[in-house]
Amino acid sequence: MADDATFDSSPDVLTATAQGRLRSIIERLERLEEDKQAVMTDMKEVFGEAKGEGYDVKVLRKVLRIRKQDKAKRQEEDAILDLYLSALGEI
Repeated sequence: MADDATFDSSPDVLTATAQGRLRSIIERLERLEEDKQAVMTDMKEVFGEAKGEGYDVKVLRKVLRIRKQDKAKRQEEDAILDLYLSALGEI
């Protein structure tokens, strides 16, 4: 719970300082939500462009996901995947 100094005598009432801080946090989060929506809209447009040029959007998303991974971890996962697929006679 928040520091007792941020509350008046009643635990249900925030001090003016705490109210201001809370408002600041909420407003920052709202701005970040707006930014997030703008980025999502931009990404949707770029994926639309890519699809229009013949690229497979599902594969593009997979490439993005793979590029975020650590190379060594990705290689380890690929080796395990190959092992499992081989054991099932898939490769």
